[in-house]
Amino acid sequence: MTRSGVISDDLWEVLAEVMPTSCPRRGRPWNDHRVTLEAICWRFRTGSPWRDIPDEFGAWQSIWERHKRWSIDGTYEAMFRAVHAVRDVDDEALAALVSIDSTSVRAHQHAAGAPAPRSTGGCESNYTFAGEPTDHALGRSRGGWTTKIHALIDGTCAPVALLLTAGQVGDNPQLAPLLEIYPDRHGGTMRLLADKAYSHPSTRNFLREKRISHTIPERSDQIARRKEKGSRGGRPPAFDPALYRHRNTVERGFNRLKHWRGIATRYDKYAITYLGGVLLASTVTTHRLRN
Repeated sequence: MTRSGVISDDLWEVLAEVMPTSCPRRGRPWNDHRVTLEAICWRFRTGSPWRDIPDEFGAWQSIWERHKRWSIDGTYEAMFRAVHAVRDVDDEALAALVSIDSTSVRAHQHAAGAPAPRSTGGCESNYTFAGEPTDHALGRSRGGWTTKIHALIDGTCAPVALLLTAGQVGDNPQLAPLLEIYPDRHGGTMRLLADKAYSHPSTRNFLREKRISHTIPERSDQIARRKEKGSRGGRPPAFDPALYRHRNTVERGFNRLKHWRGIATRYDKYAITYLGGVLLASTVTTHRLRN
């Protein structure tokens, strides 16, 4: 018997509210949603090919089709939001300390080769997914053929917002898009923690305009330029070393995600189906952290 039970009873009570209730196609009805979710979790936890999913979960083609559909129609995003909507965090002050960072994921050779998205005259073909980026979030970086996961992770090590880009894309340009999709449930008390990659004047101005408190250290070249200007260089930005120590939660959050082997290494050809797996892993991880 394959080890399962990733979707606990408590978690399923939350997810059942947002699962699709009817099959969009004629023919045989869907298999049980919970069993299918267990199969998808098994695949991403082990990093196995879809064809190797044990028969006890059902036909692998049906499981893959369901995963693709849920990735496209926003079901995984709804699961992710539903878990975060349950306010069971003991320390709200800790949850309001949100850190931003990215992690590189090495792409397996099987992740390459997907055709570029193309217009199909309003119809979706088998090779064209709605919302799929043209580069499939794959690119060359120092680590080779990689994808980057950009994330906001709160003080409990739970991901609260996620984006994918190609591996060579910089971190700082993804700050604003992440904050746009982040549902602030802390009544404006959120404090953003970021490393020197986000230490840019435009970024600090953007955060001030949004009235988002932040703790970001200055880069050495920025400090040197400010000192060269003397009194015209202005005051250094405020920095609290004690608060900045909490930024380790973002690394711990990424480590928890990468316990799932299908997340630590990307085998999926399409960014949208890989992101679906990342959202599913984040949903399970968040529920475990808060329970």
